[in-house]
Amino acid sequence: MIETLFQAYTPLFIWIGLGLFFSRFTSDNLATLLGQSLYWVGVPLQLLVLARHTNSSIGGLIPGIGVGIVLLSLTLALLIWWLWQWFMSAKTKPEPESLDISDSSQKATLGSFILAAILGNTGFVGLTLTQVLTSPENTDWAVLFSVTNNVFGTYGIAVLIASYFGKRETENHWWIQLRDIATVPSLWTFFIGLNTQFVELPAVIESGLEQAVWVVIALALLLVGLRLGTIKEYKNLDIALIASVLKVVIVPLLVGLAATYFGIIGEQRLVLVLMSGTPTGLSVLILAEVYDLDRNLLSSSIALTFVGLFLALPFWLIWFG
Repeated sequence: MIETLFQAYTPLFIWIGLGLFFSRFTSDNLATLLGQSLYWVGVPLQLLVLARHTNSSIGGLIPGIGVGIVLLSLTLALLIWWLWQWFMSAKTKPEPESLDISDSSQKATLGSFILAAILGNTGFVGLTLTQVLTSPENTDWAVLFSVTNNVFGTYGIAVLIASYFGKRETENHWWIQLRDIATVPSLWTFFIGLNTQFVELPAVIESGLEQAVWVVIALALLLVGLRLGTIKEYKNLDIALIASVLKVVIVPLLVGLAATYFGIIGEQRLVLVLMSGTPTGLSVLILAEVYDLDRNLLSSSIALTFVGLFLALPFWLIWFG
């Protein structure tokens, strides 16, 4: 158990810690350049390699589970927000209109709360954990889950939520969203990888590609540290804490129990728990800038969910590993 946790924590602590350290001496241009490089080259290469070893026969099962988990998180976020507002109104006894979400700031906070609860860092942290903690034959579950999370979550429902709850009017036509999805390089390389599984590459190239995957993971975690190091304010900690508990505790617990009920056990169940309980993704900060959401709430949620992951991981390994 201790050895397993050490293997899981080591890449997270080393590379995120280095990112936090270098964020004090580097400009934001480095993080931007690294993020662009990962978006256009690193992550597409990673998914190409992983997709070549993916079992395409489960192509319908995992995306369905991924969509269901996003919708579950959305439903719970709305329910918990309503209960929180009810509790605060009973405690402070405000005027009824003070809880009207037609207020732009209130809407932005609600939208940010939802995004913090439903968007996970499945591409960087999720794939890192599953590759360390599970066997290679179960990596395809994690890859398909991550792709589903990006398509349906980050590039789909999250944009709709941010557009609706944002304080600033932003043009958001349906064809723009379709264009954005169609031009995501990771999706293209993923499907290319799936359809070139029959192509045998020289052993040297295969080995080099597999090593490149770990380089991409290291750089991605370094980027996480760089971005966390640039966060200046941690406000709305009470609401952020609620969103974080939902993201890294409640949802993965429900997923693990549901998987057990339906007969999914062992490492496959652990993959679903880990991917559903990843920390809030850095993509929420991009949405916050575009749609003028609550940046402090989202920044606090990112930090708190990383702490929550470190605390929750031993329990997931004991209960669902």
